[in-house]
Amino acid sequence: MKIAITGKGGVGKTTLSGTLACILSQRYKVFAIDADPDMNLASSLGIKELITPISKMKDLIKERTGIEPGSSYGEVFRMNPKISDLPESLSINYDEEGNLKLLVMGTIDKGGDGCICPASVLLKALMRNLILKKDEIVILDMEAGVEHLGRKTAEAVDLMIIVVEPGLKSLETAKRIKRLASDIGIPKIACVINKSSNETEEDFVMKKLKDMGLEVIGSIPRDENVILADMEGKPLIDYPDSAAFKSIEKIAQKFLSYK
Repeated sequence: MKIAITGKGGVGKTTLSGTLACILSQRYKVFAIDADPDMNLASSLGIKELITPISKMKDLIKERTGIEPGSSYGEVFRMNPKISDLPESLSINYDEEGNLKLLVMGTIDKGGDGCICPASVLLKALMRNLILKKDEIVILDMEAGVEHLGRKTAEAVDLMIIVVEPGLKSLETAKRIKRLASDIGIPKIACVINKSSNETEEDFVMKKLKDMGLEVIGSIPRDENVILADMEGKPLIDYPDSAAFKSIEKIAQKFLSYK
């Protein structure tokens, strides 16, 4: 199953992505993909080592595309680089068994970096391979949009989850993401409400999403344990009695029913 998780910055999509990956890896092989420019998925998993994102691996990009990032615009490079070995060779094992692997994609600098095409081509080819070729569960922690996904890749995503918190800005972002996701053919889109402090907030967001034609498959309450886990650099799975963790466990079971 391939799940893309997105939403406005700060809504908690990385916490959901990391916790979901941990829960599912107890039963399945999982690839957790950090495709958010903020690149916080490793810390959400409790991984403290410094990780170089793939977008910054200039030697690798040159080797696979035939051109170094920052080269003069117009130089010829390979549009279909070999990447089949990269998910295994570049991933970091979260556990000794290797049931959960992390890949940090990184992002492309928009200014002052010369030709950005080789790095972009490599990242998109790697994304296609992960979604179209890998048999493992793939969880994508996305930026607030669908820029990492091409049409064919998007069509193979089983479910896109938009994380929404109480507030109009988050709801506006959800509406925009829904439109973009539909445009490129993502077959199923649903929402998870996060950080609701009470039923009034939850009902407000639920009604707004329903008016947009978006299904809600779960709600995660505001929980001080999430802040504590972030402060201590630990995954939320280390706090199994927390209300947020228990809610994500329930959501994980619903995700599997979408396949």
